[in-house]
Amino acid sequence: MGRRKRTAPAHLKPETADWFEAVMAEYLLEPHHVRLLTLAAETWDRVQQARELLARDGLCVPTGDGGLKAHPAANIERDARAAFARLIRELDLDADAAPRDARPPALRSNRG
Repeated sequence: MGRRKRTAPAHLKPETADWFEAVMAEYLLEPHHVRLLTLAAETWDRVQQARELLARDGLCVPTGDGGLKAHPAANIERDARAAFARLIRELDLDADAAPRDARPPALRSNRG
């Protein structure tokens, strides 16, 4: 299978689409890796959306009783950052930069 030009999904932010296309040009990815890359790009955009909301609204929002609570976007940002990191780890794009055993150990199944 040879390298082929792969255009980023249209719904990605321009900067994220550029990153997606740069990765596609640099690496020979199997179809399941392209799906992981797409999820990573979408997740990165979600992180950016949450950051924009937090920058606009602040880390806390008022509650109905006059108190404050954490902005829901703080949780969205946290969860999306963790998901992005996992997806990038699964893609293993920097495999040449670090030895294979430098990665965290694989997660064990709950099955006995």
